[in-house]
Amino acid sequence: MARPYSMDLRDRVVAAVETDGLSCHEAAKRYGVAPSTAIRWMQSFRRTGSVSPGQMGGHKPKRLTGAHREWLIERCKAGGFTLRGLVAELAGRGLRVDYRSVWVFVHDEIHMTSSFKKNTRRSRTGPS
Repeated sequence: MARPYSMDLRDRVVAAVETDGLSCHEAAKRYGVAPSTAIRWMQSFRRTGSVSPGQMGGHKPKRLTGAHREWLIERCKAGGFTLRGLVAELAGRGLRVDYRSVWVFVHDEIHMTSSFKKNTRRSRTGPS
């Protein structure tokens, strides 16, 4: 994973624009960064007064917890559902989630606890 540029470099680019009167493109060329990077740093500096990097990565907690989780388990046990339908039903209950979140939930919580009927003909080994 890529790392953020150092604070020293960020400060030097901002100082070159603010005190030396260089344009963002000239400062970027002087310090070997992309012009878009220098422009974003200057926008951040003018907006917040700081050029410190934001948080990278981290754990994003699951949204399908608590009462929504219990409801979804019961709804899946009742059968007759589609993933897009579950997304729409959850939105109707006040929880906006995307298709992928529901897919992961159903795969992890429901699919792994269900047992499917085995076909003995297919489960035999040997020539077909």
